[in-house]
Amino acid sequence: MISPERLSLLENKFNQRGILFILLGRHLVGLRAQIFLVSGVLRMPTQKFLLADGLSSIFTMAVMVGAGYLGGNSLNALRKDISRVEHLGILILVAALAVYLIFRYAKPMKKGSLP
Repeated sequence: MISPERLSLLENKFNQRGILFILLGRHLVGLRAQIFLVSGVLRMPTQKFLLADGLSSIFTMAVMVGAGYLGGNSLNALRKDISRVEHLGILILVAALAVYLIFRYAKPMKKGSLP
């Protein structure tokens, strides 16, 4: 699927910036598994991979724990905001449905005719 020249280029880039790919790739949900597979296929050293993945997971855990702490302290305010957003979302959906039905089933008037 990939030419040997491109594979060699990819391997060189991954050897140069592999840690950066792991650090960023861990946070990209659609690419997480692929980056981990590529690091194995391109024979990234195990210690280097574990170090990069460990540093990245420490950052992830700090952000998630901080978000949980901040969210837990203001749970009542969040509930109020969420209910407002839900009501607004329902209102937008009803309005969009009304507009769709009007355009879908309203008969166009001919020029010069009265309704």
